Amino acid sequence: MRDTLKKLHAQHPEIPTPIVVSVSEAGASVYSASEIARKEFPDLDLTVRGAISIGRRLQDPLAELVKVDPKAIGVGQYQHDVSQPLLGAKLDEVVVSCVNGVGVELNTASAPLLERVSGITPALAKSIVEWRNENGKFSSRNDLKKVKGLGDKAFEQCAGFLRIRGAANPLDSSAVHPERYALVGRMAEDAGLSVSELVGNSSAAKKIDVRRYITNDVGEPTLKDIVSELVKPGRDPRAVFEPPKFREDVTKIEDVKEGMKLEGVVTNVTAFGAFVDIGVHQDGLVHLSELSDSFVSDPASVVKAGDRLQVTVIGVDRARGRIALSAKSMPAIGGAATPGAPRAKREPRTSFGPSSGSGGFTCNPFAGL
Repeated sequence: MRDTLKKLHAQHPEIPTPIVVSVSEAGASVYSASEIARKEFPDLDLTVRGAISIGRRLQDPLAELVKVDPKAIGVGQYQHDVSQPLLGAKLDEVVVSCVNGVGVELNTASAPLLERVSGITPALAKSIVEWRNENGKFSSRNDLKKVKGLGDKAFEQCAGFLRIRGAANPLDSSAVHPERYALVGRMAEDAGLSVSELVGNSSAAKKIDVRRYITNDVGEPTLKDIVSELVKPGRDPRAVFEPPKFREDVTKIEDVKEGMKLEGVVTNVTAFGAFVDIGVHQDGLVHLSELSDSFVSDPASVVKAGDRLQVTVIGVDRARGRIALSAKSMPAIGGAATPGAPRAKREPRTSFGPSSGSGGFTCNPFAGL
C-alpha cells in the first residue's frame, strides 16, 4: 500500500503526500452483516461494506462506530464475564454522552447517529432523515418542528445538540439552545454588536459580565457556558489529529526485528499489559513488566488506549504471530510513564467537528471504555 502511494505521488507531484494510517477493523464484520449496512449499501458485498466502514472510521469514527454494538469492538478483558444487560446499558450511556458532547450535524447525520441524541427516538430519527430526503436541507433549527412526531418537548431536549453549518442564524451552528437566543441577542445589543458580530468574537465575548444576566431561569454556570460557546462557537472537545509515525519499511510481521525502536499506538489495555499497534497487521504486547522502568501494578495507571508509545522490539514469534515489546526507558510521548507521575499526555489517533458521517478526524470514542 505504501509503495503504491509513493508511486502515485511520484507520477502526480501536485497531489499532497499521502499518509498511511492504521484503522482498527474491530466490529467491521458485525456492521457489514447488519440491517443498517444492508440499507446503506443493498447492492454491495459484505467485504466491500466492511471496507467502506473502515474508511469512514478514519473520516469520522464517532459517526461510524455508533452503528456497531460497542461490545463488538472487543475493548475490555472481562466484558463477557459481567452482566450483559448492565454492560450494554452502561456502554450505551457512554456512547450517548459522547455524541451529545460533540454535537451532530443535522443535515448529514445518519439515523443511527441521530437516535443517540437526547430526545430523539429511533422512529423520530428515521422521520428526520425522511423529511430531509423529501424537503432538502434544514435551514434552521426551527425547521425541526416541521418533522412529523417531533413535538415541543423533544425539540427542547435535542435542539442544543444539533448543528446546522452555514445557517442564517450563526447560533444554529453552535451549542447555544434556541431558548437562549434572545438572551444572546441582549448580550450582543449591550455590547453594541449584532449577534453575528458577537459569535466568534472572543475579545468581545470575554468582556461580557455574566452576572448582569442572572435570573431565576438562568444561573451563572449556564451563562458561562454560553459565553464559552460565543468565544469559540461549535468548539470540539476532541484533540487535533496527528497520525502515528509508523516506519515505512515495517509493514508486516516479517519486517519486525528484535532491537527495533518503533513508535506505536496503544489499542487496548489489559490486566497483564498493553497492546500496541506498530503499523503491521498484528499488534504487539508490552507486558506489565515492560511498561516502565519502575514497578507497575496497574497498566491503566501508566497508559491508556490512544496513547502513542516509543517501544523496543524484544521478541518476534512469526510462526504464532506474536510480537513482544518493551517501553522501558521509552515513556509515552508527552510525559513520563512511571507510577505516581502524571499520566502521559494522551495523543489521540484521530480530531473531528460535529459528527456527521462525512468528514473530520477523531480518536476512537469508545477507547476509554
